[in-house]
Amino acid sequence: MRLGTYESSDKSTAGIAITFLLIGVGAGALAALLLAPQSGKQLRRDLRRKYEGARDAVEDFTDEAKEKVEDAMGRGADWVETAREKVEPLRSALRRR
Repeated sequence: MRLGTYESSDKSTAGIAITFLLIGVGAGALAALLLAPQSGKQLRRDLRRKYEGARDAVEDFTDEAKEKVEDAMGRGADWVETAREKVEPLRSALRRR
């Protein structure tokens, strides 16, 4: 059993999720190439559509993640400001002594 402080990894959860998403898209594209009974032109068109769909999904995911992070930062700033307002009278009283 390891004792000590917890050290978080440098990678973010969003970065890991995007990595797995891209791996999944690549595996899906490879499977489509190997199993598709289509002509080359039709296959390329389908791959282009799937690529564009995956790209749009990644953009949507990153936009949503960015909004959530901004929201969390705003709530954190509000919390800090509220805490500061509540502590200020105590701080002023201690300075007078």
